[in-house]
Amino acid sequence: MPTKSGSGRRSAPPDMNLLVTLDALLSEGSVTGAAQRLNLSSPEMSRQLARIRHLLGDPVLVRAGRGLVPTPRAQALRERLRMLVAEAEALVRGEDELDLARLERSFVIRTSDSFVLSFGAGLAARVAREAPCVRLRFAPQDKEDIEALREGRVDVDIGVIGAAGPEIRLQALFHDRFVGVVRSGHPLTDTLTPELFAGFPHISVSRRGRFSGPIDTALEALGLSRRVTIAVANFADALAIARTSDHVAAVPARLTTPARIGLHTFDLPVKTDALAISLAWHPRLDADPAHRWLRGIVREVCADGRRQP
Repeated sequence: MPTKSGSGRRSAPPDMNLLVTLDALLSEGSVTGAAQRLNLSSPEMSRQLARIRHLLGDPVLVRAGRGLVPTPRAQALRERLRMLVAEAEALVRGEDELDLARLERSFVIRTSDSFVLSFGAGLAARVAREAPCVRLRFAPQDKEDIEALREGRVDVDIGVIGAAGPEIRLQALFHDRFVGVVRSGHPLTDTLTPELFAGFPHISVSRRGRFSGPIDTALEALGLSRRVTIAVANFADALAIARTSDHVAAVPARLTTPARIGLHTFDLPVKTDALAISLAWHPRLDADPAHRWLRGIVREVCADGRRQP
């Protein structure tokens, strides 16, 4: 039996197009931006917003300075709405209908400079060969921002992923190990012991500016300590310093293979844990054919370079 309202009349089903409109409004944060995204006029988008406000009994977007911000009700709906719209779009497109030759889409990959240096060219070649109209934008890992995945500002995260939240999908790409690096002709190229290793100045790589880490813990177990005199935010900077000084750098082997050309690489005289390099994405994109293709070529390009240097 159909549900009836209190007046005895049947309730009209909601216009599902309004869900797509609301998703665009919340994503863009403006009537003009949402109108352009859906190829509508601004007056028509304003009328759609009025209908949404009436349907929800909520202002949805309110003025804040020169922009619009979502109400608490709209904010609470945002994530469920985005997943619903993404699933509906994937259902309508159909997985078998993905035409890579005509696919026009930009993907944002948040990862380190080292990953781009080691695997960026391989990814670019695959994209150019299979989907020439697709563009890749590599975004820096300035911070672990889960909201960027949730809100669609980032398509995938690649790197050592910390606490990503229970809803984030995570898949290991490969495991890496730390190696030591010094300039050509450095005294450590001839003789290497834990004592000699600890005796030279070291470089710490830490986005948070830390001067100690797992290597220090391993040295302490041997009754040794090292002098970390420089902290940098990425491995490229550490290698640049090591190339023209007596400083020692410890870097991931696979992620820095091209950058270590001309430098002396050696196994660390202490044991450290392996690094798990992972791929992270939001589950709302699980069924998206284009996103699945992107995840697939990332896995394959990383698998092609499994051999350690």
